[in-house]
Amino acid sequence: MDFYYPNFINDHWRIEGQLFFSDKNYFVNFEKKCFKLDEIVEFCQQQGLAFFDTCSAVRRLQNNASDKFLEVVEPTDIFALFQQLPHLRFVVTTGEKATETICTSLKIPVVPKVNTYVDIPDIFNHDGKLISLYRLPSSSRAYPLSFEKKVEAYRQMFQLL
Repeated sequence: MDFYYPNFINDHWRIEGQLFFSDKNYFVNFEKKCFKLDEIVEFCQQQGLAFFDTCSAVRRLQNNASDKFLEVVEPTDIFALFQQLPHLRFVVTTGEKATETICTSLKIPVVPKVNTYVDIPDIFNHDGKLISLYRLPSSSRAYPLSFEKKVEAYRQMFQLL
């Protein structure tokens, strides 16, 4: 996979396009039925957005990516990842499995509900600021929330950040 959320059916990049450019198709290449990787990379660099998986290895128990059919084989070393992001303030998850995995890895006692955040106990960035975990709704079309409500959830999160 060259980048995150490459599945053309997933709405992540449409949500970002709507939110930042008032155009849900801003990152869409209709001719090739894919997303515009170069524009996405430039956008993420300008906004200071970084993406990574909470697991380095998973086992698909069925032939899909549904959280309930993914088994975590090896969680990502989140602490090592944090060392590469000295000014990190928020970690954002978009799925139940990712949220539970990071909570387990970082010993976060309370799993945040969708559209809320919790401070990560005893984890500070290089500026001495506490790092927090924010949970967004999934951008998958299988997640039972309208596109407009997902955009609003992302808007609220970015306003907080």
